[in-house]
Formats: sequence, structure tokens, C-alpha cells
Amino acid sequence: LMTLHIVKLCVGADSVEDLAEWQIGQIKRAKKEKRKLVHPVCGTRMWPKRVEDVLAGGSLYWVIKGVVTVRQRILAIDDVTDDHGQRCGIYLDAHLHRTVPQPRRAFQGWRYLDVKDAPADLGEAQGGADLPEHLRRQLVELGAW
Repeated sequence: LMTLHIVKLCVGADSVEDLAEWQIGQIKRAKKEKRKLVHPVCGTRMWPKRVEDVLAGGSLYWVIKGVVTVRQRILAIDDVTDDHGQRCGIYLDAHLHRTVPQPRRAFQGWRYLDVKDAPADLGEAQGGADLPEHLRRQLVELGAW
């Protein structure tokens, strides 16, 4: 097995905080409707053909406003029924790991992301962990990061 990540556009979110709020709301709605959902789930139309590789330590890297800024570890992939019907459900760890910003053009659906091409988690070594997200995004847009 070779670990493989997935990258997906985070439509409708302007920030990591928006994504976090949406996922918390998703879990609260499920509890209210007496559905078992303890982890955020991302529903998507197409199933990955390399499920085993994705489940071998892969993460979902979110593109927010044209920049990969955060990732979540993928816990499981299974059928899910959401507002769009029966789909592929990618179950995610609730912890959001901010990443070194990486610009990404818009695309449909999702794409595989090789480990070697994935942005590193944002930490003290890279600096900027204490910057507000909008400043990190501006630095990326200016080509300074």
C-alpha cells in the first residue's frame, strides 16, 4: 500500500473557521435527527478507485478560496445519503490541521494528491502559524510564501 491523499474544493467556506462551524453543525443536525454521526463527513459523487491507499494514512486537503489551507485525516470511506442522494462518504477526523498555504486552481470533484506533493502542516518551523488566515492568503497571492 502507498499512502495517497485527496484534495477537494471547500465550496461555500471563506475560512478554516467557516469549515469548522459547518462540520460542527453537521454533527449537531445528525444528533437532532437521531442519526449516528460522530465525525464530519464529506459527500462526493465519485468513489476513489484506490480506497486502500487513501485509507493507509491519507488526509483530505481542503482548498479554501483557491489555496490549500487545512487537512483532515480520512478515517473511513462508505456509502452515505445526503441532500444529493446516495453518494461516497469520506469520514474525517474532527481535528483540522492547518497547512502551509499552497495555491490550487479550481477543479471539479476531487483529485488524488501524492504524499510528496502535499503541503506540510503549518508549524513553528515554517513560521506564520500565528498570522491570521487572510494575511497568509495575501502572502500566497503576492507570491511571498
